[in-house]
Amino acid sequence: MRIALLPDEYLPSGTRVHSKMFHELALQLKASGHEPVVITPGSPLQDSRLIIDHYEGVEVWRFKSGLTRGVGLIQRAFNEFLLPFKAWYAIKGKVKQDRFDLCINYAPTIFFGPLARWFRRQGTYVYLVLRDMFPQWIIDEGLIKEKSIAAYFFRFFESLNYDTSDCIGVQSQANLDLFVKKFPNYNNVKILKNWSATSNFLQTTTSTKFRTKLNLREKIIFFYGGNIGHAQDMENIMRLVRSFKDTHEAHFLIVGQGDEFKLIQDLQSRWELKNLTILPSIDQREFSHLLSEIDIGLFSLSFNHTAHNFPGKLLGYMNASKPILGSVNPGNDLLDVINLSQAGFVFINGEDLILQKAAKELVNDKELRSRLGKNSRELLIREFSVEKAADEILSAMKG
Repeated sequence: MRIALLPDEYLPSGTRVHSKMFHELALQLKASGHEPVVITPGSPLQDSRLIIDHYEGVEVWRFKSGLTRGVGLIQRAFNEFLLPFKAWYAIKGKVKQDRFDLCINYAPTIFFGPLARWFRRQGTYVYLVLRDMFPQWIIDEGLIKEKSIAAYFFRFFESLNYDTSDCIGVQSQANLDLFVKKFPNYNNVKILKNWSATSNFLQTTTSTKFRTKLNLREKIIFFYGGNIGHAQDMENIMRLVRSFKDTHEAHFLIVGQGDEFKLIQDLQSRWELKNLTILPSIDQREFSHLLSEIDIGLFSLSFNHTAHNFPGKLLGYMNASKPILGSVNPGNDLLDVINLSQAGFVFINGEDLILQKAAKELVNDKELRSRLGKNSRELLIREFSVEKAADEILSAMKG
């Protein structure tokens, strides 16, 4: 089949985990005999409306588009709103010549809905990979009001995304239950877990490049990598860092980008946290090398969330055989997934003392880190493989 994939960023420039997820999905689909084409925003500075290239054998269509990262919220919303229109204007000639059988749309962003609808009118089956129930989380965080014009605007495109989809894949059973309760009119909703290739991580690497560069050779490194935003409640991570101010054998490393980047810098200065290093985003290849050198993978989700996210960063931790330590919102079934698999320790956001206690156990017990890390990778292979995800997407077309 000819398959269109719609991520809002892609490798090699994409730094978020879903850009890597979609590349691995494209490789898996190609290995299965299909013809994947990634359609993704390019640069606002590129010479033509559409640049077609190949990345590791995958055909990529990059359409000229405004920036959606590193700009203000209003500018970002405007540029994301224009995504489907700029995409269709750039690719419509090629699509009319050779239509797609399947479109795999990724949300967020919610704004690819119109593009997916145009595909569907040509007979394309549309599968929505739904990871965040946007705009619900920004309402939960108080960034916009439930009855505001902005909320109605975003809700319109959220509904358009759902209406356009033949099948919707949510992350977990808790998300499925929540979605069905909030949107009872959509009956073809399935569980599609996040995914990762499981065969391309070099378990035998002995690199100490980052440890040497950052002067952390002898430290136990707690690592947070990925989005640094309101949804993550980064102050939760910073409280954990502060609790380790006097534990000299441990160090915290945060790498990423987002709206709370300045917040963590300010807290580091205010709380005089010398046990913390903060770095901007790095590309996915460098990120994988860094994962081989850290000891414990951190994540955090805001207590206020009503939806139940599964952060993509966990896939990297699991693939690198690292134990996981984190906080979730109440009702998030990720807590049981990690704890019952003995792949790490997960608590409700705000349970600071038991989070700190678990962190200290991980620092003091090398055998515990090794055992939980081994279980972490086994969990990835068992539940979150790219082969399994591809099969579930393709099976949806068969009814």
